[in-house]
Amino acid sequence: MIVPDANLVLYAYNADAPEHDVAREWWQSALMSSETVGLPWQTITAFVRIGTNPRAYPQPLSPSEAVHIVASWLERPMLQIITPGARHWAIFSQLVVDGQATGALVMDAHLAALAMEHGAVLHTNDADFTRFRGVQLHNPLETD
Repeated sequence: MIVPDANLVLYAYNADAPEHDVAREWWQSALMSSETVGLPWQTITAFVRIGTNPRAYPQPLSPSEAVHIVASWLERPMLQIITPGARHWAIFSQLVVDGQATGALVMDAHLAALAMEHGAVLHTNDADFTRFRGVQLHNPLETD
């Protein structure tokens, strides 16, 4: 299972982002793959919140466009919404303490904990996640 960070999904829909082409190809491939994509509400809400923000994008999505895009993802058979389970607090709290997560990094710890709890690989290009020991990371924007 892969868990996408919102930044990658946002790049896939922002033609002005330098990462757009690679991110779009990665996301389209993920949505066509047989591998499960675990989509947290955190990623969905960040996509809608940031993708419709005119301060974040020169050409923001309309609320209707953003909702339509997310609905198209949710129709995919390999996509499943993932939520915190019984072990989430233990994993999350350990990541916060060990990773010295404060402020915005607390949400990163939450996403890392979701990936760990579900045995998933977190796909991100955000280097802040390296502070969380034990989370499996993959940056699909890096070329080998």
